[in-house]
Amino acid sequence: METAPCYTIVNDDSLEGGMTGAHGTPTSMELRNALQKGSDEVKVETMRRIIVDTLNGHNHTSLLMPIIQYVLPSRNKQIKKMLHFYWEICPKLDEQGKLKQEMILVCNAIRNDLQHPNEYIRGATLRMLQKIKEVELLEPLVPTVRSCLEHRHSFVRKNAVFAVLTIYQSHEHLIPDAPELLETFLAAESDATCKRNAFVTLCNIAQPVAVRYLVGVLDGLDAMDELMQMAVIELVRLEAKTEGANRARWIRVIFGLLNSPSHAVKYEAATSLTVLTQNPAAVKAAGAALVELIVKEADNNVKLIVLDRFDTLREKHPHVLDHLTMDILKVLSSPDMEVKRKALSVSLEMTTSRNVEEVVLFLKKQLQATVGSNAETYDKSIEQEYRQLLIQSIHSCAIKFSEVAANVVHVLMDFLGDNNNPSAVDVIAFVRQVVEKFPKLRGEITDKLISTFSDIKSGKVYRGALWIVGEYCETQEQIQRAFREIRTVIGEVPILASEQRLLDEAEAADDQPAEKKPEEEATVTKTRVLADGTYATETVYTSAAAQARLDQVKAAAKPPLRALILGGDFYTSTVLASTLTKLVLRFGDLAGDTKETHALKAEAMLIMVSIIRVGQSKFSAIPIDEDSQERVMNCIETLARMKPSAAAKEVFLHDTKAAYAKMVAIEQRKTAEKKEKETNKVVVQADDLISFRQFAKKSSADSDDFEVDLSRATGALEVRDDFISKLSRIVQLTGFSDPVYAEAFVNIQQFDILLDVLIVNQTSDTLQDLTIEFATLGDLKLVERPAPHTLGPNAFHNIKATIKVSSTETGVIFGNVVYDRQGGADTSVNIVLNDVHVDIMDYIKPAYVNEAQFRSMWTEFEWENKVNVNTTISDLRQYLEHIMKSTNMACLTPDAALSGDCDFLSANLCARSLFGEDALANLSIEKTEDGAIQGHVRIRSKTQGIALSLGDKITLAQKAIVTAPIV
Repeated sequence: METAPCYTIVNDDSLEGGMTGAHGTPTSMELRNALQKGSDEVKVETMRRIIVDTLNGHNHTSLLMPIIQYVLPSRNKQIKKMLHFYWEICPKLDEQGKLKQEMILVCNAIRNDLQHPNEYIRGATLRMLQKIKEVELLEPLVPTVRSCLEHRHSFVRKNAVFAVLTIYQSHEHLIPDAPELLETFLAAESDATCKRNAFVTLCNIAQPVAVRYLVGVLDGLDAMDELMQMAVIELVRLEAKTEGANRARWIRVIFGLLNSPSHAVKYEAATSLTVLTQNPAAVKAAGAALVELIVKEADNNVKLIVLDRFDTLREKHPHVLDHLTMDILKVLSSPDMEVKRKALSVSLEMTTSRNVEEVVLFLKKQLQATVGSNAETYDKSIEQEYRQLLIQSIHSCAIKFSEVAANVVHVLMDFLGDNNNPSAVDVIAFVRQVVEKFPKLRGEITDKLISTFSDIKSGKVYRGALWIVGEYCETQEQIQRAFREIRTVIGEVPILASEQRLLDEAEAADDQPAEKKPEEEATVTKTRVLADGTYATETVYTSAAAQARLDQVKAAAKPPLRALILGGDFYTSTVLASTLTKLVLRFGDLAGDTKETHALKAEAMLIMVSIIRVGQSKFSAIPIDEDSQERVMNCIETLARMKPSAAAKEVFLHDTKAAYAKMVAIEQRKTAEKKEKETNKVVVQADDLISFRQFAKKSSADSDDFEVDLSRATGALEVRDDFISKLSRIVQLTGFSDPVYAEAFVNIQQFDILLDVLIVNQTSDTLQDLTIEFATLGDLKLVERPAPHTLGPNAFHNIKATIKVSSTETGVIFGNVVYDRQGGADTSVNIVLNDVHVDIMDYIKPAYVNEAQFRSMWTEFEWENKVNVNTTISDLRQYLEHIMKSTNMACLTPDAALSGDCDFLSANLCARSLFGEDALANLSIEKTEDGAIQGHVRIRSKTQGIALSLGDKITLAQKAIVTAPIV
C-alpha cells in the first residue's frame, strides 16, 4: 500500500451563500446533483468544492463514479484541469489496499489524454502523471509515456521526461532502461529545456551516465542556456563529493562558468567553487565574481544576500580577499542605506595597513560629495544618515590605523558646523579620541578646533569642543587664543548689561507721543514646578508693546555660544565655566603669578558671573537651574582664591582627563579581547574528520553550503531541549476529573508554535467526532485546525496544531474540546480548555548598540511603559542582574560606571526580537536609608505590544522576588 502524499490544507472560504447543506457544508448528494445537472460553470465550482474538502480530510468517496460519469467526458479545459487536480488527491485504493475498479476507467481516460491531438492537453496530463504513485495505474500508461518522448512539440517532450523520472524513482521495474532511453533522447534532442530536463533526470537516476554526457559536451558549455548551466553546477557539486579522478576537471568547469552572463549561474558557480577547493586562487576568483554581482545587480535584496555570502567567505579565508576592498566600496553608489551600511561594514573588516590610505581617500571623497548633493533629487534624511555613516567609518579607520589619523581629522572637523547634529557629534567624539590617543597631533588639532568655534551650532558639540580645549591646550599661546575665540562666540560681556542696553535702545527708538493712550496690558500665564514637585500656575501682567520689544531683542542675531546660553542651555554653560577654570589654572602653572594670569582669571570670572546673572533675568528663555548655578559658583570660588588648593587643581587638571583616558583604555581592551576571541575561535575540531550531515558542526569549513542550508531548514542544527526542559513546557489544558484529559507540549520553533496535545478518554464510552477548537488573541494565527477523531473507551490520541507568530507580543491561545457521545438526547459535550500564554522571552535576545544609537532610538520610539520597582532585593547590582536575566536584555552601561559602592544606580538595557524589533530600557534605582530599593524601569519600543509585554514580565519577576527573596 502506497504512502499517501502530504497536501496543503486549504482555508474553506466558499461557504458564504453558496451550496450549503443543513450544517453549512454541501452534502455528497447535493454535490452529485450539481455534477449531474449543472452547467460547465457549476461543475467547475463543484469540483473545486470537492477538491478543497478532500484536501481538508473530508473524502467524498461516493462521488468517484458520478465524476467519471458526468465530468470525465467533458471537453471543457477548466473541467479537465480540475479533474487532473482531483486525480492527484483522490483515494485510489480500497480498504484492502487494492486499486479501485473505477480507476480502470480513469486509467483509460488518462491514456486517451496522453494521445490527445492537442499538445497542451498531453503536456498537462504528463505533468499530472508525475504525482501518481500507484503501480497498477501507471503500468498501462508506460508505453504511451515513452511514445510522448518522440512527440513533435517540446512542451510534450519536456513533461514526458519528468514523467519518466517519477515513474522510474517510484517503480524502477516499469522502465528499467530509462537511463539508456534518456541518453539516446539527449543525443537527438535540440530543444534547450528538454535537454536540461533530461540531463537533470539522468543526474537523479544515473549519475555516471550524466557525467559521461557532460564530458562529451564540455566544449560547448559556454553556449548552453542558463538552466542547463545551473544543472551542470548541481551535477558537479554532487560528483565532487565522490573524490573522483575528474575533480580537477570539475574545478575548471566551474571556473569557466564564473564568466557566465547570467547572474544566477555566476552566483552558483562562485559558491560551488569554494566547496570544491580552498585554494587561494579559487577563493579570489569566487570573491571577484561575487563582487561583480554585488555591483551590477539592481535588486537591493540580492545585493544584501550576496554581501552576506561574500562576508562569510571573507571570514573563512582571512586576508585572501583584501585586494577587493575598493571594489566592494563601489557598492556605495547604491541608493539603499542598508546596502551602504553592509558594504561599509564588510569593507572596514577588510581594511589593512596596505590599503587604508586608499580606503580613507575614497571615503573622504564620498563625504565631500554629500555636501554638494542636489537636495531636489536626494532625500535629505538619507543624505544625513549616509554622512554620519561615513564619518563613523573614517573614525574607525583612523583609530585603528594611526598613520591616516592626521590626514582625516582636519577634513572631518570641517563638519563640526554641520546642521545635522548626529554627524557633528560623531566628529567631535572622533576628535576627542584622536587627541587622547595620538599626543603628537594635539597641537594642530586644538588649533584647528579653536578656529571652528564660530561655526559650531550644537550645544552638545560645543560641550565636547570646550572639554577638548580645556584638557589639551598646553601652551600659553594656545590658552590665550582659546580665550579670544571664546570671547568672540560669547559676544559682549556682561551679557545682562549688553542685552539690557539693546532693550533700552529699542524702547528709545519707539517714539510715542506723550498724550498717546496708555499701552494695553497683556496677561501671560505660565506653569511652574514648585519645590515639592507639584505644578502651579503663574500669571504675569505685562505690556504688549514691552513684550514685543523683548521678543525682538531675543530674536536678534547673536554669536552662537551666547545664543545657546540665552536659549537656556545651561549645561553647556557649566562646561564653559569648567573649561575657563582649567585654562586659567594651567596658564598659572605655565606663566606663574603674572599680570596676564590675573587678567585671564578676571575675565573668566566675569564671564561666569555674567552667565549666572543672565540666567536669572528675563532675557533667558528659562531660568538657570540650581545644579548649573552651583557648578558655576564652584568654578568662581576656585578662581577667587589667591592660591587654588592642590586638591582643586588635581580635580580640574588631572582627574577628568584621567577618567576619559581610562574609558578609552577600557574600550581598546574590549576591542582587543573581541578580536582575540574571534581569532582564536576553533573552526574545526580534531575529531571532525568525516563530514556527516547529522553530526557536522555549523562552522565546519569543508561542509557543503547546500547541506548546511538543508540542515538549517529542516531544523537538524537546532539545539534540542533536554527531557527536563520539555517537561517545563507542558501545559495542562483540562482537569483530571474532566471526561477528557488534555495536556499540551508547547514547542517554539522561531516563527511557529507547535502544540502537541495529548488527549485521554477517561470514560468507558466511545467519543465520536472529538476535536479541539483553538482560537488566539494577539498577533497569532492558527495555521491548521485539528481534524476530528473517534476515541474509544480509555484510549488516547495525539493532535498537533501549528500557530504562526507575526510579532513580539504576549499572545494567548484558548479553546475547547468538543465531542459527541453515543445515545441520549443531548449528545454534544463541550469542555473549556485552560489558556496557553506565549512567553515573549522565547522571541527576545540581548542586543548591543552604542550610546548615540541608543539615544536616537530612545527619542524615536513612541511607546513607553514605566514600571515602579517593588522588590526585597537589597543590592543594586544584584537587582540589575535579575532584571537582565528576566528580560533577556543586555546592559549597555560600561562596567566601570557600575563599579564601586554607591547608593544609586542607572543603567541602559537593550534587546532585539526575532522580528527585528528593538526594545530599550532605562533602570534608575536608589537605596533608601532603611536598605530598601526604590525607583523605576522605563521601557521604550516602536510597538506597544513589546513595551507592555516586557513591563508585565518585569512586574511578574518582581512579585516572584517578593515571595521568595534572593539571598
